[in-house]
This record gives sequence, C-alpha cells and structure tokens, in this order.
Amino acid sequence: MFRVLLGIVVGILLVPIAGLAWLRFGHIPVAVADPPFPKEGLITHVPLEARIDREMVKNPPIQANETAFVAGAHIYSDQCAVCHGYYGKPSAFGRNMFPDATPLWEKHENSQVVGVSDDPPGETYWKVANGIRLSGMPSFKQALTDNEMWQVSILLANADKPLPPDALYLLRGNPPLPSTTNSAPATPPAPVAPAAQGAPLPPL
Repeated sequence: MFRVLLGIVVGILLVPIAGLAWLRFGHIPVAVADPPFPKEGLITHVPLEARIDREMVKNPPIQANETAFVAGAHIYSDQCAVCHGYYGKPSAFGRNMFPDATPLWEKHENSQVVGVSDDPPGETYWKVANGIRLSGMPSFKQALTDNEMWQVSILLANADKPLPPDALYLLRGNPPLPSTTNSAPATPPAPVAPAAQGAPLPPL
C-alpha cells in the first residue's frame, strides 16, 4: 500500500516538473513559423467566444449611415490597415503574424462574406476595445474614443454592402483629402472617385 501511495505522489510531482522542464528548454512552439500547440485553437477560441458572448453590446449606439462609414474609414486607414490591409491591397506583414491578421476587405473563400461582415458589430467592437492577448491585436481603449471604436466596427460589419465613394476612396489606401474630416464626408476629385454613390465594392 505504501508503494502505491508513493507511486501516486511521485507521479503527481513528475507532471509539473516535466512541464516546467519542457518550458525551460524551449520546446514549446513560440515562433510564428512553429506548428500550432496541440488543441491551441480550442484552448483559445472557446474562452474568447464565451467572454465576448457574455460582454458584447447587442445594440450598437450609432446608426449605419454615410457619416459613420466615412468616419470609420478614416479610423481604419489610420489604425487598422497596416495589419489588416486595404481594399485590393493586402497588408505586407499581416499574413506573417500568428494567428494571421484577418484581411478585412477580402472575401472568404467560396463565400460572399467580406472580412468580419458576418460578425455582429458588438463582437468587432469588443475586439477593438479590449484587444486579444498573444495575437498581436491591441486594445484601442486608450487610442480611440468609444464613438470612434463603434464607427470602425459598424464600417467593418457592412464591408459586404454598398459603401459611399468617400469611404471607398480611403479604403483603397488613398491619402485623406485636405477638406475631409472624421465627421464630415467630402467628395474626392473625379479622376480618383472609385464608384458611384451607393455602388457595391467591385468583384475581388
């Protein structure tokens, strides 16, 4: 009986010691090019989705209209495009992150969904506001106002729908025009206007 109990105690002690040794000698996958950790997707996504479902705002406090779309496009161009890319211009390094930064202006394979347009605006807002640990996605609570975070979230929720020309102009990576602001849309010069008012994004 004593030997059985001793074996159990030794076994219990060996598990954390082996785990610490594994961490100490660098065998855990930590580089971007390393294969995923066993069940990594399950371990990270289940608690993340549960947390978002619990805290997500179900009814956005702003309307999905031209003012919100153009303001959101300004914010996206300034804060998001470097990792998530522009329309027709993928990020130079977003695909080399782990997990890769979602291309927010590309259609899903065999789908009409663009970026995160199939997610509720409240889910995108939660991710923008809180960030996601160990993913490269920062929290923007200190960089953007609550209204700005909602504007970019509303924009991304409508990425698969017709957008105003002023928003499309910015989302193609063009520099803001001198007369544009985050609160009032402006009309780009005729040679660079990407589409007529209310026209959908061209096919990818």
